[in-house]
Amino acid sequence: MMQIILVGLGAGAAAALLFASVVSGSIAAVVLFYLAPLPILIAALGWSHLAGLLAAASATAVVTMLAGDFFAAVAVIAFGAWWLGYLALLARPSSNGGGGALQWYPLGRLVLWASVIGTLVVAAAVPNFGGDQESLRAALRKTYERILQDQSVIDLLVIAVPPAAAVFSTLINLFNLWLAARIVKISGRLARPAAASFLPDLAGTLAGAFAASLLMAFAILGFAVLHAITQGMSSRALVLAGVYAAATVLGWPMLAVSILGLAEATFKIRGRLARKRGPPSLRT
Repeated sequence: MMQIILVGLGAGAAAALLFASVVSGSIAAVVLFYLAPLPILIAALGWSHLAGLLAAASATAVVTMLAGDFFAAVAVIAFGAWWLGYLALLARPSSNGGGGALQWYPLGRLVLWASVIGTLVVAAAVPNFGGDQESLRAALRKTYERILQDQSVIDLLVIAVPPAAAVFSTLINLFNLWLAARIVKISGRLARPAAASFLPDLAGTLAGAFAASLLMAFAILGFAVLHAITQGMSSRALVLAGVYAAATVLGWPMLAVSILGLAEATFKIRGRLARKRGPPSLRT
């Protein structure tokens, strides 16, 4: 028990240090911040979920004392990491296997929980930008106006960033879980055997989630292009409603919209249309 306590406190201190590193504002510090859940996951996977729980609690306490409410999302990230570690080692006797065979917690559900935690992280971070949707969008717009000139891109980012941040947070959760499992496996402490395809399947799931996030990002851009192309058309509402409905119900049209978004990133379709149409005051 003493070992679990020491490991938990040590992992919590390491996680708190990684969380706090972001205040320096450097790129390296941002990377370290994203790796902050890693010590918690290592403690949970290698020494039991109690060590992970102690690590999450101590890291949250330290960061809260040092930064107050500024890092409100830290608690969600820390305890989310513990929860993923706890679920990853859940097992029950297999109904089809003998000799003490175990059925491990399904990978699909781990991915689902990673997604839920990613969404909660974004929800916890939103109050730092404002108490309502308008305040959030105003803060994001002010941030992007400092580094971007294209107003249409800024408008798109203001809308797309919150859901994209949730997707990215999900990917980070899965990556840290995969990396922690690799580290613990090398040390020989991973209870969930690699023979159960935990590590390869999770890596494959991570790649699939990354591909899905890219698909969604280009789809959002593709829909923006559709709005620009149909501007001024008498049947615009009908066309847009049909495309949205088809993408929602059938699924595969989303791929075509994503390809349109990819074309926009390469050929700047909306910019070409804007130049061709001219300023609003000159349109007939």
